[in-house]
Amino acid sequence: MMTRRQPAGRPALPGTSDGRFRHILVPTDLTARTEKALQLAGQLLSRGGARVTLLHVIESIEGLALNEVKPFYDRLEQKARKAMAASARRARGDDAPAPALAIVRGRRAEEIVKYAAANAVDLIVLASHRVNPSIVERDWGTISYKVGILAQCPVLLVK
Repeated sequence: MMTRRQPAGRPALPGTSDGRFRHILVPTDLTARTEKALQLAGQLLSRGGARVTLLHVIESIEGLALNEVKPFYDRLEQKARKAMAASARRARGDDAPAPALAIVRGRRAEEIVKYAAANAVDLIVLASHRVNPSIVERDWGTISYKVGILAQCPVLLVK
């Protein structure tokens, strides 16, 4: 990997004090789009102690007691874990370490941002769809837009 030199008087890139990314979060909606983001995350890692976490958020159902929907959530989690493991295998490079897998419940954008803050993530690499410039206001409510605005670390959108 190339080492970047910072010009005198300029701060390091976002991430760690030396500008290298040590923990990259790749949120997934379990579609094939995520694999491109996961591959890019693997390429961005600095060597030695760097890691990627693949995160899936199971949208919670408001107003229902957990004991009413626990079997449903358990089935969703099993399916998600299987899909995430397959995606990680396909996207992984020859020398890249396997990403960690994490599943949480809640509102997607909020949980992604909370997970990143709680787990010392210094970059979020997120798959996003192309925006139609003639109807851009339609896309202001997307998960990628919300994460981009709310996250305290850099966010890289992959299209």
